[in-house]
Amino acid sequence: MRTPARRTPAIAPRVRAVLLVIPALVIVGIAVVGPWIAPHRVDEGVGIPYAPASSQAPAGTDHLGQDVWSHLLTGGWGLLLLATMIALLVTFLAAVIGTIAAVRPAVGDAIERCTDLLMLVPPVLAILLVMLSWPQSGAYGLVGIAVVIGTTYSARVFAAAAAGIAVSGYVEVAVASGERLWYLVFREVLPNLRHTVTTQLGLRFVEAMYLVSTAAFLQLPATLGRTNWAVMVRENGAGILLNPWAVVLPSIAIGVLAISVNLTIDALRPDDRRMRT
Repeated sequence: MRTPARRTPAIAPRVRAVLLVIPALVIVGIAVVGPWIAPHRVDEGVGIPYAPASSQAPAGTDHLGQDVWSHLLTGGWGLLLLATMIALLVTFLAAVIGTIAAVRPAVGDAIERCTDLLMLVPPVLAILLVMLSWPQSGAYGLVGIAVVIGTTYSARVFAAAAAGIAVSGYVEVAVASGERLWYLVFREVLPNLRHTVTTQLGLRFVEAMYLVSTAAFLQLPATLGRTNWAVMVRENGAGILLNPWAVVLPSIAIGVLAISVNLTIDALRPDDRRMRT
């Protein structure tokens, strides 16, 4: 008689998500509390340029002889703040626009035409055009163009996810009862798109982090300052062989944050995978 195969115990999705999000939380924690625990001011020289690690500079010095570790601790909060703001705005606007497109097909056609037009513009190119044309717009201009460009992609996802819910029985009953559009959007459809909202919020954060880092790397806008992680990579690239930590540490911070958020989203995403036998 054949013995039934044993099932390999799988880690619960929520537990796996918690484990995967820990690296991102560590990076966020460093960015938030870093300015208060940095051992040196960012403009304080502690040695010769690209000096190796020492008691004064645990990660060595940068191209100006300043402490790399202090720059790392103080250079993340601005990037994270802008990326979070962009992600929240894009997710909210895309969720509303996509749901309206699903509930009102006529409106959805017009929205689809607009999104088709905006999706033709590469995000980085749009940021360059806006920031070089209106440099005085600063961080507000960066957030504005990132929201406009990012919403077009995400709205399509929400429209597809809301299409099936929009034709369900309880939504049709609400429509027949004469409920207003905003009631249908916020009370009937969006509450059933929680997983889509969570997934899109994480993805938009990662995308926003890349866009903000790219803009900071290009020093657009200049109001982001000269101590953020992307600028550290740019300014210390020439000395990577002398003190690689000046480039490697900020690159790791950005990369680990993006990978951790992506893996966490994947772990929380509902799917039909079965336990392996």
